[in-house]
Amino acid sequence: MSEENKKRDGFGSKLGIIAAAAGSAIGLGNIYRFPCELGDNGGAAFLLMYLVMVVLLGIPVMLSELVIGRRTQSNAVGAFKILAPKSGWPLVGYMGVLCGIIIFAFYTTVAGWTLEYIFKAVTNSFHGKDLATMQQDFADFHNLGWLNVILQAMFIFLTGYVVFRGVQNGIEKFSKILMPLLLGILVILGIRSATLPGAHEGLAFLFKPDFSKITGEVLIDALGQSFFSLSLGMGVLITYGSYVKKTDNLTSTAFSVIFADTLVAVLAGIVIFPAAFSFGIRPTAGMGLVFNTIPMIFNQMTGGYIFCIIFFALLAIAALTSTISLLEVVVAFLSEELHLNRKKATILTCVLTLIIGSFASLSLMENTPFAIGGKTVFDLMDAISSDILLPIGGLLIVIFVGWKFGKQKFFDEVTNEGTLKSSLTKIFFFIIRYLAPLAIAVVFISGLIKS
Repeated sequence: MSEENKKRDGFGSKLGIIAAAAGSAIGLGNIYRFPCELGDNGGAAFLLMYLVMVVLLGIPVMLSELVIGRRTQSNAVGAFKILAPKSGWPLVGYMGVLCGIIIFAFYTTVAGWTLEYIFKAVTNSFHGKDLATMQQDFADFHNLGWLNVILQAMFIFLTGYVVFRGVQNGIEKFSKILMPLLLGILVILGIRSATLPGAHEGLAFLFKPDFSKITGEVLIDALGQSFFSLSLGMGVLITYGSYVKKTDNLTSTAFSVIFADTLVAVLAGIVIFPAAFSFGIRPTAGMGLVFNTIPMIFNQMTGGYIFCIIFFALLAIAALTSTISLLEVVVAFLSEELHLNRKKATILTCVLTLIIGSFASLSLMENTPFAIGGKTVFDLMDAISSDILLPIGGLLIVIFVGWKFGKQKFFDEVTNEGTLKSSLTKIFFFIIRYLAPLAIAVVFISGLIKS
């Protein structure tokens, strides 16, 4: 290992690793995308299939990325250069960096909305408004294109501040604060929602499965959501894995991250669905479920003013923990492959992302000029990353670990050179080599067909 790599920043504790990696996985995908997917796919039936996909595929695929990162102690591109020099495999790393930039660019559009809605909640702007008015306000807000860009810029540079401080003093330090805060807020909101009149119908929708609703499409959507939610296939966990100490247990880390991610997704469902059913709101309201319906629900409940502020603060925190990891993928690449210092790499990435992301924000305006083939730039970025780059990245990573990296090296890394017992290692490797590639390929092809 080079002298430069020996001096690399890294996580200072196992709690820091779990908090940062869980923060990467936990984001707006858990708070608004997961409830939307669950609402559209029959409630508890989707939740059950999601849990199956997370256990069967999420843990092995996450381990694959962590193993690649820790084995090489390098960024997403450098890792493949070390493990497969003079081959085409580093392209997988480049794809991850590209995916990170694209997701960061459109994700911060939505993240910026959380700042606006915190302001609206604090100024009590939702008071006395019905659902139709909320929906119109949301549309009018999108038409304020440059305000959206300004809010996006604020969020991008807030993220940049954390990443600029480094792994241990920035990412780890802030993750240790933000993750417990996020969980605490969710528990408070969940208790309040579950105690509303008629909340039992929402809880039944969430936890009482109707097995007749389990279809092929539900399985595909559940697998797709598990990959999106866990940040798989975009180089984040390879990058974070490179900061993990050789003495840490990767298997227990993966289990802890997935447990935290799933817990937050379920808690988000407990927050949203009992409240929605209590006030007669359809569970299939999509993105409007969060930005239109939730404010109206809080507007009608006792103490709703405070709970509304808390909810949108939660959204902002969830968004920040994810944008930090997306930015770190690119910054690590620029720092180690192009030899830029962290300050220059962070500023360059933030400015580049703001330029690209502004087109995503402006494309949501009515009669926007930023649309291609009837799709907004925002929707195109989402589709390219979620439907193409993420599944291809995940597919190539498991193929690499299962067939190129090999069984013995995988076992050595997972068991810390044989010092740890891991009875599940053989099962994980079997899934990585055979089951995961097939499952991911099915999701990828199905996504292309649906689009």
